[in-house]
Amino acid sequence: MAYITVVSGGAQPVFATDVLNPVAAGASTAATPVNFAGPKLDFFRVVANTTVAGQQDVNEYVSNVIQAIQQTATVAMYQVDGTILSFATFPTGAFANAATNTSSAVFLTAANITYTGFQLDSCTSIGFKLSAS
Repeated sequence: MAYITVVSGGAQPVFATDVLNPVAAGASTAATPVNFAGPKLDFFRVVANTTVAGQQDVNEYVSNVIQAIQQTATVAMYQVDGTILSFATFPTGAFANAATNTSSAVFLTAANITYTGFQLDSCTSIGFKLSAS
């Protein structure tokens, strides 16, 4: 069986995808869980002033909100249910304000784009939940 000798890298890029900065190889997974399914996520729920269910096409409100969010972080998944939009983003802490710990307010500011007749009225950091109920 053929074998290629690895001269650089390690397991971190494959297994520790939720670590923002490289760390020493021996310390990368020491006493910390490793998420094989992907990076650790932050979950946010925003409430719009009116239903956005019909605004999911190209260059419509929902796609523009996603593009605005992705100026700061990557949207891993999202859900639209009437006036409720739920998002999971990574890396964690991308919208955190360290001084005041107001990640919801920072997320709302980033996501609340100007679009005729639509706006986001509120945001909560909901933890691991993507449903509207």
